[in-house]
Amino acid sequence: MSKKIICLALSAVLFALSVSAQAQQAGKIPRIGYLTGATPDGISTRIEAFRQDLRELGYLEGKNIVIEYRYGHLKSDRFVALAAELVRLKVDIIITAGPPATRAAKEATSTIPIVMAADSDPVASGFVASLARPGGNITGLSTLAPEISGKQLELLKEVVPRLSRVAVFGTSIRPGTAQSLKETELAAGTLRVQLQYLDVLDSKDIETAFRGASKGRAEAVLVLACPVFFSQRTQLADLAAKSRLPAIYSNSQHVVDGGLMTYGPSLPDLDRRRPLMLTRSSKAESPQTFQSSSR
Repeated sequence: MSKKIICLALSAVLFALSVSAQAQQAGKIPRIGYLTGATPDGISTRIEAFRQDLRELGYLEGKNIVIEYRYGHLKSDRFVALAAELVRLKVDIIITAGPPATRAAKEATSTIPIVMAADSDPVASGFVASLARPGGNITGLSTLAPEISGKQLELLKEVVPRLSRVAVFGTSIRPGTAQSLKETELAAGTLRVQLQYLDVLDSKDIETAFRGASKGRAEAVLVLACPVFFSQRTQLADLAAKSRLPAIYSNSQHVVDGGLMTYGPSLPDLDRRRPLMLTRSSKAESPQTFQSSSR
């Protein structure tokens, strides 16, 4: 783990545990809000990793902790209402699974602690003042994903030595995409590879993007991190195979679901780290009752 991530994680432990302790002292059941833009099926692996580590720390859904799940179902306009709902429920901490969710939570509250994961560049996104000193009510873990997109292009070049044209799939409205594209362009200059950027704002745009890649005579595809792509892993793998285009992705789950190769941080691993941030100081507390809801 990098020193930058360690600093973020330590800050998360400090404020999250103080809030948890206050809740316990007041006789409240710890209540966590989990906000994601994905569908329940699309993020099931990550949520199970989060639950598993909670169980290992002695926190069981149905016994001594409340988790309020809110899913955006790939519709960005739902975030504001879902974040506001978690605030009205007076959750003790809000867990966010991506930059759009973090932004909505930040706009909804300046007092409830927010623990983020999979945020590619929290400083550039305006979530924290710096990685070493986040400030405010937001902290957590960063994937630093923009920095690895250049390496992904290098790996594609190793697989296809004569590679000269690569289609890059991204979502322009997603924080971090611009920086990822910049890093890819820097690597492309060194590798003498021409890039073709194709903007994918919705799952229905994926087939269009592959047609654009074929029309542009792309020889491979680089898929940047985005909830749309993560939720459509099988479709991406099938279309890449049908188009005879080797593709690299940012998450290992893409390979599990048929993709060729991946290089990037493990999102389930990041989710496994967050329960430790939330619960270390309250492991000895006695079990209480539980309620759960998802939407």
